[in-house]
Amino acid sequence: MTSTHDWSAGVDAAHLAAIRRHPGEFAPGGALHLVLEVLAYAADEAVTRCVVTLHPDGSVAVADNGRGTDTRRDAQGRPVRKPVMATRDLRYFDHPAAQRLPDGHPRRGVSVVAALSEWLVHTNHRHDGAWAQRYEHGLPVTGLEPVPAGGTTGTTVWFRPDRALSPVDPAGLTWPGLPVKVVRLP
Repeated sequence: MTSTHDWSAGVDAAHLAAIRRHPGEFAPGGALHLVLEVLAYAADEAVTRCVVTLHPDGSVAVADNGRGTDTRRDAQGRPVRKPVMATRDLRYFDHPAAQRLPDGHPRRGVSVVAALSEWLVHTNHRHDGAWAQRYEHGLPVTGLEPVPAGGTTGTTVWFRPDRALSPVDPAGLTWPGLPVKVVRLP
């Protein structure tokens, strides 16, 4: 099934490799652009609040209270999450009229974040369950693993940008119409 992503292709390794070969093209401005890609995704998910946590190791966690990433069941009843981290976003990637992020650069999708991160953990809470999956340089290294549901919905994307990217400037962490709280851990 194809919507904003091709559900039949869980991983597009060529797409991820192309991003990694040209980090300056896909993350102009460095790690800040990656966080803005995640905030754009959060804004799409019916979010009313978002917390960006800057960790001392250079990792960043973006947590929202939206509906959570779309998850369906396969023929055997196992959960399958929309492959947002490892496939191109058909709405924005290479689209000449792609939405502009607050940094002025075009939106490409969260696969850029996964590809340009040493590691990324995508945790997803929906009404019918909660799951997490770990990626390294955009490639999944674990399956979709159940986590305690907690009775809420939302998505957390926690990632450590490639060290070659410039660090996040907290002053740029804004999104029009979305309350964003920034927390810097000591």
